[in-house]
Formats: sequence, structure tokens, C-alpha cells
Amino acid sequence: MRTVIQRVSSAKVEVNGNTIGSISKGLVVLLGIENGDTQREGQWLAEKIANLRIFEDEKGKMNDSALVTRGSILIVSQFTLLADCQHGRRPAFTNAAEPSLAKPLYLAFIASVKQLGLNVQTGEFGADMQLTLTNDGPVTILLERAHH
Repeated sequence: MRTVIQRVSSAKVEVNGNTIGSISKGLVVLLGIENGDTQREGQWLAEKIANLRIFEDEKGKMNDSALVTRGSILIVSQFTLLADCQHGRRPAFTNAAEPSLAKPLYLAFIASVKQLGLNVQTGEFGADMQLTLTNDGPVTILLERAHH
């Protein structure tokens, strides 16, 4: 699994002009699921993301996590994170899991984050979505968990 994590002051995701998920201060997590991934990788990522110390404490140092700040998380599935651009000019997505595998793992990841007590909003798996966000910092982190 591959994620892009962005600390935001606000974010929203729309489908067909309707807002289906929105948050104020928190994290946007773009999640790409690849062939061979299991719930184990998703659980590890959920715990890692919730505990990443990337929010400023009262002294302005990045010492607090989403769990400490009670920030919200907007989770959006994004298979394009698994694009292979090494050859030619057209990205290849052969490492991206088929929807029949990816959707249950996406839903399990969402459940894992919710179980940690965070407010979770989501996009719509497989939909054409418009994501609007204000990156705070900017703080953007790439985080992967390879399947074992």
C-alpha cells in the first residue's frame, strides 16, 4: 500500500458536484492498494498515520499526532499512486490491485482508522472525484507499507 499524507487546514471531496466528505484541521490520506496487499498492511498504516507527530504543539514544534490534536482524516482511494512511469510516456497501472481486491481493503483501512477513535470522512471508491484542500505548512509525506 502506498499513501500520500497531507496536513490540511481544510479539505473536501466532491462527486458530481456534491460534497460527500469534508474536514477542517486534519489529514488527507490518498491510498493506493497494490496486488498482494492485505489487511495487515492497512492496519499498520492506520496506526502509523494516526500516530505521526506532524502537528505543531504549543511551542510550534511538530510533536503532536492526529490522535493528540483530535484532527479529522479524509481518506480517498487513488490507484494512480501506483503508476509505473519508468518506460514510455503512458503510466502503467499493472501493480494496482483490481477493484474486487482493493475495495474491501480500502474499507478495512477506513474501519482501522475509525477504531483508533478518529473522525473519518471518505471519498467514493472508484468514482470520479474532485478533491479540494488547503495544505497546511505545506506538510506532505509519502508512506508505504510493502506486503510481506
